[in-house]
Amino acid sequence: MRSSAGATQAVSKGDAIMAAADTPVLLINAPLVASRLGYPDLSGLDLLEAFAFIHPARFCVPTPRGLAEALGLAVPESDADVPALLQQAAGALIATCRDAAWPEREGAWSALQSLERLRWPWAQVLKPHIAKPDRAERWLFARLPEWEEAGERPAPRQIELAPEAVSAQLARLTGEGAESREGQRAYAQDAARIFAPRSAPGRPHLALAQAGTGIGKTLGYLAPASLWAEQAGGTVWVSTFTKNLQRQLRAESRRAWPAKRTDGTPPVVVRKGRENYLCLLNLEDALQGGFAGRAAVLAQLVARWGAYTRDGDMIGGDLPGWLGTLFRKRGIAALTDQRGECIYAGCPHYRKCFIERAARDSTQADLVIANHALVMVNAARVRDPNQRPTRLIFDEGHHVFDAADSTFAATLSGQETIELRRWIIGPEKESRGRRRGLSARLADLASYDEAGGEAIAAACKAGQLLPSDGWLQRLAENTPFGPLEALLAAVRTATYARDESGGIDAGYGIETEAAGLPGEVIEAASAAAEALASIRVPLIRLGGRLEAILADPPDWLDAPNERGGRARIEGARFALGWRIDLIAAWESLLDRLGGPADPEFVDWLAVDRSDAREFDVAIHRRWLDPMKPFARVVLEPAHGVMLTSATLTDRTQDDDKWASAVARSGAGHVEVQPLLSAAESPFDYATRAEVLIVTDIAKGDLPALAGAYARIIEASGGGVLGLFTAIRRLRSVHGRIADRLARAGLPVYAQHVDPIDTGTLVDIFRDDPRASLIGTDALRDGVDVPGHSLRCVVMEQVPWPRPDILHKARRLAGGGSAYDDRIIRARLAQAFGRLIRSKDDAGHFVMLSPAFPTRLQAAFPPGTPVLRVTLDQALQRIAAGVGNNLYMPSPASAKGAVLP
Repeated sequence: MRSSAGATQAVSKGDAIMAAADTPVLLINAPLVASRLGYPDLSGLDLLEAFAFIHPARFCVPTPRGLAEALGLAVPESDADVPALLQQAAGALIATCRDAAWPEREGAWSALQSLERLRWPWAQVLKPHIAKPDRAERWLFARLPEWEEAGERPAPRQIELAPEAVSAQLARLTGEGAESREGQRAYAQDAARIFAPRSAPGRPHLALAQAGTGIGKTLGYLAPASLWAEQAGGTVWVSTFTKNLQRQLRAESRRAWPAKRTDGTPPVVVRKGRENYLCLLNLEDALQGGFAGRAAVLAQLVARWGAYTRDGDMIGGDLPGWLGTLFRKRGIAALTDQRGECIYAGCPHYRKCFIERAARDSTQADLVIANHALVMVNAARVRDPNQRPTRLIFDEGHHVFDAADSTFAATLSGQETIELRRWIIGPEKESRGRRRGLSARLADLASYDEAGGEAIAAACKAGQLLPSDGWLQRLAENTPFGPLEALLAAVRTATYARDESGGIDAGYGIETEAAGLPGEVIEAASAAAEALASIRVPLIRLGGRLEAILADPPDWLDAPNERGGRARIEGARFALGWRIDLIAAWESLLDRLGGPADPEFVDWLAVDRSDAREFDVAIHRRWLDPMKPFARVVLEPAHGVMLTSATLTDRTQDDDKWASAVARSGAGHVEVQPLLSAAESPFDYATRAEVLIVTDIAKGDLPALAGAYARIIEASGGGVLGLFTAIRRLRSVHGRIADRLARAGLPVYAQHVDPIDTGTLVDIFRDDPRASLIGTDALRDGVDVPGHSLRCVVMEQVPWPRPDILHKARRLAGGGSAYDDRIIRARLAQAFGRLIRSKDDAGHFVMLSPAFPTRLQAAFPPGTPVLRVTLDQALQRIAAGVGNNLYMPSPASAKGAVLP
């Protein structure tokens, strides 16, 4: 702590809590500090909130070091220097408010008046320094530009890319003087082949391209993609699995395309699901009283950001990922369209909507950067067949199977059905927000078209049969209301009765196969199916009435004072269509309960639980092979598709390493022979990396596991990425080691522990070479931390697949233990891939499990040394570094390690 007089001293947690309770203090990232102090009521002047107000849409790592770098201040050398930095940062932020050249001045004075009424702590501090403007400031909704309709883009020309032109384009993108990589040139030529004209409908050019880390695959496929877009006048879609790669792609695309064309339109557009973007109508409701307390402060800060954002993307865009976590509750989610309740042209902000702008820009773009789920959902529910992606590149292609598995699944659950009820009926009792049912969204239709009005009324009446608020409590008390709740109650009872997993006592979710079900479940399923049919039928009639109105429009539909009536009806018809399909899928699922098993599907019942608390009850259906619908919906309509990844093939000694990649690509369900392309990594793994299998940490010995993690982090001086297969063990290890290491100047951040989103945790880790980060699956893939900040990856045990019902069915169909081994090798390869991201990187991959089968060592790149060692031997090697990459360990690392 540092007093206003300038004296800095170390204090205990108790003294810190007392000081913070008595006097407003300057701090950074209040929720994180509160978590470390064990004092959830901590409040004060959080510098991150001031930064978000003064510099909206500007990046800042939410640490003292990150704040110093963002404000151009000296980075603190130790914890003792941090309090003084916080004072300097506050002064720098205030000075910005007084600066006449402050670029984000517009709107600040008006927002501050609202924040002062909300008693935002910073309001009184900043108020004297922000001058009242001479003219009234425009409200956010008046400042945002409107998008304009554009004509339909012509179909792309059918061309073939000349190999020499592709090579020249690649050379231009990589830049003069760039390292010559033969593997990248060959990869670019293979990628170019998917842009050739196809020979027959339903037979796309399909390429499976493995590109080892360091090949430069991003520019490798952007070179032919940009060349084809320019010459053919078409749109290329690149799909990723992680938001981190989307950010990287946006940056790399600037080599091929300008930010804007001469007509002002963007040639590169990032597309995400609607739930990622700021909903202006939700924001308006929040600003006008829909939010209260701290949530209202968040709404004002988001409104500040909304005026300066590039594209309105709240999840992975230019909204600081840490902003929502400062306010603890799900305020960010409430400002997006989470429930698919958009009223399209009925919204007063429709012409300024970020979502609609992105959708329209993508129809005219040369490159659309999307994610696997969005591409598949859009393909399945495409509004306009002419806008269907025809040239597709799936980067992180090893995740396409998992994305298809989720996209083409059917889940009848309490949470899903209550959302459908809300969409049909709208607000009930005293629920807040702008939720509107069918009657409100289509009131003009009901008054104009009698049959349409009757269909709406029938759907709303039948919607009363769906679960409502409090359904979980009623199930626990065995007092379900209505046929759907009765079904969920029967499913819950049967699942508890038949569970043998041990999940009940452990607090985990439980499940049971949908076979040999008791009569109560079958009878309840029949009644529930009838209830769903009574909802689906009037929705179908309503869809028919909407089509009739569009075919023979009334005068009011296109009247000058009607704000996009036609677009609103189109939007409603589209939303109706996919909900009708959803209900039909549920009916099909229920019809099969009690009947013979369908060999193409896996069905099961489940009670979802976390820490012994139930949060959903469900009936699940998954395709045994989800690439079958993927092939029909995505591959067959396309002209060219490439799946690419550094871990596409199985690293095995078998003759055909491509077998699993081909099977998991959907190629077997279309009449094409895929092009198989492999470019090996140029990195020297034999001298830049070591795999250490530690043999003396017993499975289940948490104290030993925690001690091993602490000593490894000390030996490496930080820079450790720790990967866990269970959240409970992660939390236990973090609780045992975090304080000890923090005192040594080696901070440890933890997913599922620290109140920070995963993307921001990675930003913090990347920014501080002495920090370490531990987490679960989300950190095993898509984390790109080149350089000294990541020099050791630690896995606490072999990542065996969870033996749930779905996995067991696929294991049986996929070759038994060989199927498991393929999954494990893929996970190990992905985890190892976090370690070496550039030719100068070096480090250790540590497995804290003696039970590591030799057959799995093929997961690591050829030539990588794999050593079975004791923990003490591992610590010596970690402290010594690999090659010339010494780790500069802290003095604390001397314990249990021999320093070089």
